[in-house]
Amino acid sequence: MEKHLVQADGNGVIDVNGQVSPVTYTVSLKEGRGQSYEVGIRLMAPRDWLLQRGFNRDAVLVSQSGARIPVYHDGANHHDGASGHDGGRHDGGHLDSAAAISIELTARDDSCTSEADLLGKYPEFDGFRAAAAARF
Repeated sequence: MEKHLVQADGNGVIDVNGQVSPVTYTVSLKEGRGQSYEVGIRLMAPRDWLLQRGFNRDAVLVSQSGARIPVYHDGANHHDGASGHDGGRHDGGHLDSAAAISIELTARDDSCTSEADLLGKYPEFDGFRAAAAARF
């Protein structure tokens, strides 16, 4: 059974077709089976900026560690306020100008099989080291 451990914020860069912009993002950590970890990545990006750069459905987050992490727009935007709009769910997640102004991009990473892997790839969890020492 997975167990939620911690959440942290980071600063990186979003890359859409070679054009970049600074971005903040949130990483959340869950303990998986055995010694594996699952990291969820979430960021918000301006719709118009994305569309002007030819964004369709995916981009790359360059994280604090320099890791290049593909992030995706799933078509369901939960930040469109009370407008009653469908949040930009068009053609299987493809973004268009009718979408909400702020677009959520997400990713999941379950490639970290040790604490060393985790902290190397996600320095945002540096404070996790002390908590992990107490847990394990």
